[in-house]
Amino acid sequence: MIKNQLRPAIVMTFALMVVTGLIYPGIVTAIAQAVFPRQANGSMVAADGRVVGSELIAQGFASAAYFHPRASAAGAGYDAAASSGTNKGPTDRRLADTLIAGSVDEAVRQDGAVRGKIPADMVTRSASGLDPHVSPANAALQVARVAAARGVDTARVRAMVARHTEGRTLGLLGEPRVNVLLLNLELDRRLGRPRR
Repeated sequence: MIKNQLRPAIVMTFALMVVTGLIYPGIVTAIAQAVFPRQANGSMVAADGRVVGSELIAQGFASAAYFHPRASAAGAGYDAAASSGTNKGPTDRRLADTLIAGSVDEAVRQDGAVRGKIPADMVTRSASGLDPHVSPANAALQVARVAAARGVDTARVRAMVARHTEGRTLGLLGEPRVNVLLLNLELDRRLGRPRR
């Protein structure tokens, strides 16, 4: 009796392992490679003949001559292996006192932001801690700092921000956004690398 039950269970387990562990992933991978090869391979970005990052994962930029991404809960290195949020909710005093207050002070000091009118993504972290985008309002606040650090007119930098502002996906999903890595690479390409 147990033999009659055990054999079908083992056969079904192996059959499902083959279907869900080999066949289905193989088909999905083949379709992705055929239809979206760049995205399937990580949306890698190259500069000067070498890969410098991915459009999908933020990188830290500390220099005043670059646009800064959202702060990362994954640490300063924007480590994808440590992707996480803070798990602090809006009623948690430590969130306001430690994370947000420090970010507000930095936005006021570094970018001349006005308290109470700072874009939320400038002082909060994304859920993954690796969001490669900032809002157009966040980028607009950083324009003066970047232009001053590079010694160029703000209009030139503002025009680059406008070129890198992406609309809503399919015209209705998400919010307008600016990819920080792509914008910073264009800054270097058009204005040269900063001297520090």
